[in-house]
Amino acid sequence: MDVKIEASWKEVLESAFKRHSFSQLVTHIKAETASGITVYPPGNLIFNAFAQTPFPQVKVVILGQDPYHGPGQAHGLSFSVPNTVPFPPSLLNIFKEIVDDVGGEMPVSGNLTHWAQQGVLLLNSVLTVRANEAASHANIGWMEFTDTVISSLSEKKQGLVFLLWGKFAQDKQVLIDETRHFVLKAPHPSPLSAYRGFLGCKHFSRTNDLLVQQGLSPINWNPTTNQS
Repeated sequence: MDVKIEASWKEVLESAFKRHSFSQLVTHIKAETASGITVYPPGNLIFNAFAQTPFPQVKVVILGQDPYHGPGQAHGLSFSVPNTVPFPPSLLNIFKEIVDDVGGEMPVSGNLTHWAQQGVLLLNSVLTVRANEAASHANIGWMEFTDTVISSLSEKKQGLVFLLWGKFAQDKQVLIDETRHFVLKAPHPSPLSAYRGFLGCKHFSRTNDLLVQQGLSPINWNPTTNQS
């Protein structure tokens, strides 16, 4: 199957695109949209995380569950929303932790494209969702595909920092070779669990410390600071 995805990822994931399960996944989504069901994000943004963070540039991986299911929210980057869209509760807690951890003012936009372009792969385990139906595409084959993404990163790269927030993300830890990579774990930033240890986890400064130790440039998590 000829999938329109960033070239370096297309090469890395070539075998995944040839699987029957991926073909079935595409057929399922096309059938839903043809029947009038609204699917988020728009088709041209399903692989946005890969477009914004080519494989050679990946330094950090933040794993989400599935896209936001409200209108105008999902744009293919985990936890991120387009400019002018109000912050979802989990993203608000992420920003609170960033301000506490690395400083600056509260960001004015929930668009995390500037993270992605610095090497932060904002990967949801499920890449599509039906409008107003959370987790509605959880069992159509996306997780097999994104597990392959995580395994490929683990096998082909060195020194990545994986941020696993909440049990769902932490269940993917088995796919990561921790002799080659770093894993930071915390509760999910959702209001239901953030107070159990996400707030105060300092994952953003800790990630930068791990990158700098490897001679890599740190991530500017908050444009309102003067981080390098």
